[in-house]
Amino acid sequence: MAGSNEVDRALTRKTTTVATTPARARKPSARRLPAKTAEPVAKDRSQPRFAPIRTKRVFEEICEQVRREMAAGSLRPGDKLPAERELAAKLGVSRAAVREALRSLEIAGVVGLHKGARGGAFILKGDPDLVTRSIRDMFHLGRISLDNLTEARTLVMQLAMQLACERIRPTTVAALEKNVDRLTTLPVSGKASERVAISAEFYRLISQATDNTVMQVIIEALTDIVLQQVEESNIEFFPNLIAHRRRLVEYIATRQVDEAKREMTEHLQRLRRHLMRAERTAAENKTVRALAEEASQ
Repeated sequence: MAGSNEVDRALTRKTTTVATTPARARKPSARRLPAKTAEPVAKDRSQPRFAPIRTKRVFEEICEQVRREMAAGSLRPGDKLPAERELAAKLGVSRAAVREALRSLEIAGVVGLHKGARGGAFILKGDPDLVTRSIRDMFHLGRISLDNLTEARTLVMQLAMQLACERIRPTTVAALEKNVDRLTTLPVSGKASERVAISAEFYRLISQATDNTVMQVIIEALTDIVLQQVEESNIEFFPNLIAHRRRLVEYIATRQVDEAKREMTEHLQRLRRHLMRAERTAAENKTVRALAEEASQ
């Protein structure tokens, strides 16, 4: 029993020693800590930009619905819209709102309004003159400079020369030659408006020769505005204009693309210089008049 008691006392002393050993004296545990997961790196990106919400006016929503139906093919040129009363009932809006929407669509060239027993609102084919008016308005308001306008026309006409040479038809060549012949009948000191009218037809024929509707609209829009400046500036008749036109028609007819581009570019750059000079002269004269009026007061 004595030996057993000594063993018990020894175990008791060992247990007490372990229990009372300070924590700092204990051997650190070899337990592996879980690996830390790398936090995702935030990507650089701009913050969302929220714009104020603006409630559309009723007539604007009506216009958008008409345009959506056109885009979907439900409305085509020549189709008649429902009568004003019927359209108002379908949309759940007032007749005044429908009337305002139709006027807006008419101004935009989307619909044509006809009076009478067979009248109403009809979908139009689209008016290319709207492009001309829009560019002309921006030009007159100073949003588009004469320099930019003439530069753009030169670039467009270079592409037009390439398309015209590739797609020209004998009937168009004949029409261009006839146009140049008409130009030869005009006196050198004739009215600028007559030369402008013949030139407008000449460029219209070239635009048609491209066989590209978008090009036709752009060419005729830019040409119309530039020729208006030619008429207002009263630029003198270019002595070599007829020879230039004859060479150009020949190059197009024989599909000489590079020569046609060069001929057209040289002519338009010469015209550009004349127009820029006329613009500077007009600005200087305006300044002189303003100073004279100020001095006289």
